[in-house]
Amino acid sequence: MKDIVFCSNNCFVLYSAAVQAKNSENKESVPSLPQSPMKERPPKAFHQYSNNISTLDVHCLPQLQEKISPPSSPPIMFPPAFEAAKVEAKPDELKVTVKLKPRLKAIHSSLDDCRPPSKKWKGMKWKKWSIQIVIPKGSFKPPCEEEIDEFLKKLGTTLKPDPVPKDYRKCCFCHEEGDGLTDGPARLLNLDLDLWVHLNCALWSTEVYETQAGALINVELALRRGLQMKCMFCHKMGATSGCHRLRCTNIYHFTCAIKAQCMFFKDKTMLCPMHKPKGTHEQELSYFAVFRRVYVQRDEVRQIASIVQRGERDHTFRVGSLIFHAVGQLLPQQMQAFHSSKALFPVGYEASRLYWSMRYANRRCRYLCSIEEKDGLPLFVIKVVEQGHEDLVLTDTTPK
Repeated sequence: MKDIVFCSNNCFVLYSAAVQAKNSENKESVPSLPQSPMKERPPKAFHQYSNNISTLDVHCLPQLQEKISPPSSPPIMFPPAFEAAKVEAKPDELKVTVKLKPRLKAIHSSLDDCRPPSKKWKGMKWKKWSIQIVIPKGSFKPPCEEEIDEFLKKLGTTLKPDPVPKDYRKCCFCHEEGDGLTDGPARLLNLDLDLWVHLNCALWSTEVYETQAGALINVELALRRGLQMKCMFCHKMGATSGCHRLRCTNIYHFTCAIKAQCMFFKDKTMLCPMHKPKGTHEQELSYFAVFRRVYVQRDEVRQIASIVQRGERDHTFRVGSLIFHAVGQLLPQQMQAFHSSKALFPVGYEASRLYWSMRYANRRCRYLCSIEEKDGLPLFVIKVVEQGHEDLVLTDTTPK
């Protein structure tokens, strides 16, 4: 029989195997849960402590079985009963009470069953988008515009708008059709009936100058002189931009002067390639865009008179939404009845106006207005021309 040294509270006790066997017999007789923490004190021969004598039998303490908790929450570990007793024995120490709230058990229902746990959606609610561009080896020839148009036509995915009608207006100076580049000849300005000039072609003519209001003066004078002058670059008539050097006879169109690399200055002068300074100049002008309001000064009364006097013509005179077709005429016997204190009513007058429709909202139609004669008095006729409907004719003895 071997003796065992048992340590408790810094005290040593000799504990024999025979005593252990006897205590095991007493342990079987003790119920699993004690009725009270206090027990009958065992014989002093079995437990001899020098101090802090414990009233509990260490080997007779009940062993609490751990309850099986759900796998989702870890089991809560409580301190043993003898440690709690030791803590209570020291009144000077600080006591901390921790209250643990019971965890609510989830109530399984049909809605909860159909919802998968949030962990399953990890990495599936959003993903990083990655793209890989594969460049074929060798030389790659990009498709031209004609091939792209043909491919889109086969797919039928786009609607191609109607082609814009070609602009047949021609500049009287450079003889080029349509509006020019902004940093070049620029837009076309109306000089007279069916006469157009580019803004910079007229502005850079030697005789022409610009007023503070933006009017170009002496454009007609420059046009008359240009009919007799030949360009040094293209050898065509209409050149009006001359070299500013004294006794230099070189003269160009504005577009030809740019192609010939003439030098333009901010004071609206130009030097030909033979007389321009070498290198750059601080007063040199390299940008010709004009965004301000510029127009050709002309006598509009004389222009309208020339339109009326020409008679048969193929031109269209338009003012806003009014398109003028024919002016008509008045005979001497009609003068007294075909006028008022504010207007004349010539027979044969014809004009059309684009105005709001009488049948549909937010739609316009054409109104053809004319003046006829009936019983020696003027008859005002308005013909409503609208697509999808028959022409409606309205007549009255007054224009109102």
